[in-house]
Amino acid sequence: MANPVRMRLALVTETFPPEVNGAAMTLGRLRDGLVSLGWQVEVVRPSQKGESPAGRQGEFLVPGMPLPFYTALRMGWPVSGRLARRWREVRPDLVHIATEGPLGLAALRAAKKLGLPATSSFHTNFHEYGGHYGLHFGRAMAFRYMRWLHNETRRTFAPTRAMCRDLEQRGFRGLRVMSRGVDSALFTPERRSDELRASWGVGPDDCVVLCVGRLAAEKNLGLAVRAFLEAKASGGARRLVLVGDGPELAPLKSKYPEFHYAGVRRGADLAAHYASADVFVFPSLTETFGNVVTEAMASGVVSVAYDYAAAAEVLAPSGGGFVAPRGDEALFISKTVEACRDSVGRAARRRLAREAAERLSWSAVSAQFAADLEEVRAETPLKSR
Repeated sequence: MANPVRMRLALVTETFPPEVNGAAMTLGRLRDGLVSLGWQVEVVRPSQKGESPAGRQGEFLVPGMPLPFYTALRMGWPVSGRLARRWREVRPDLVHIATEGPLGLAALRAAKKLGLPATSSFHTNFHEYGGHYGLHFGRAMAFRYMRWLHNETRRTFAPTRAMCRDLEQRGFRGLRVMSRGVDSALFTPERRSDELRASWGVGPDDCVVLCVGRLAAEKNLGLAVRAFLEAKASGGARRLVLVGDGPELAPLKSKYPEFHYAGVRRGADLAAHYASADVFVFPSLTETFGNVVTEAMASGVVSVAYDYAAAAEVLAPSGGGFVAPRGDEALFISKTVEACRDSVGRAARRRLAREAAERLSWSAVSAQFAADLEEVRAETPLKSR
């Protein structure tokens, strides 16, 4: 006899694997964790270009369109009627809205119409991204909309305690921490490869600086470049490796053809790129967490980042890297130079970073998320279930 389904969840998101970004990776891990706990999870997401309308097992696809200023990502159409029909046929116990676009709004409306409890999570500072794409005038309006949408749900989950405090001060209600884990079996120093390093044109004792993520304006890549060039000028660094793709790739290649551009990497291949580097730089100022920081730590790589999100809550206490006050570019650069030049200190920090990452677990994050969602369901009147 099959085990009974513990809870049925509709997970509504405009980004999901195989898309490559922190929110997609996190949601994929959470879905897998909930399923392992006996949950039935249906992912509601936009169809991708060239994808079959049927999608994959456990998914319900809706029409999608590119974001106007971020065409590599797609948002779902506002199909509240379609979602209401779907959820009448296959009624979930709870709806979790992971993104605030038209699809997220449609899901909120459909859930309210059917009396379904809804929760949400704050994954991406899209209201901040607009400033990097010439949309300064709409940032305040976007934030008001996001606050309204999240406050219409029973809980809003954010990745750090600091972000919960910040959002609470800005009028968000019902906040809970939903932390992030890291796969320390996948991301491990054991994947370091001399062969891969040789393909980058470096030897065993050369210092490689790594940057992983979308190559886009909001990632503050100019600072990563300046930090590397300073470290190289000081004799501490030999090569900058950029893993990822995005609108800044062509301009970077044109200006700095000597850098190594690895493109998008996944799985064990991505893990080998982390482990084969020596210093990881993460200059972004717009993250809600920064999963790449904990992936670098698990890989035994010394990180340099601004003192917020994952860097503040995980990296700084570990002693496995360097943090600079948010926005202090001079100190960020000097810490990068120090990390590259001090090979003895780097070895000690690598061990500390790995030890801290080994204490992070996706299974624990998923179990806590499940408990929080079950609490919301318990608060829901029986007549609404």
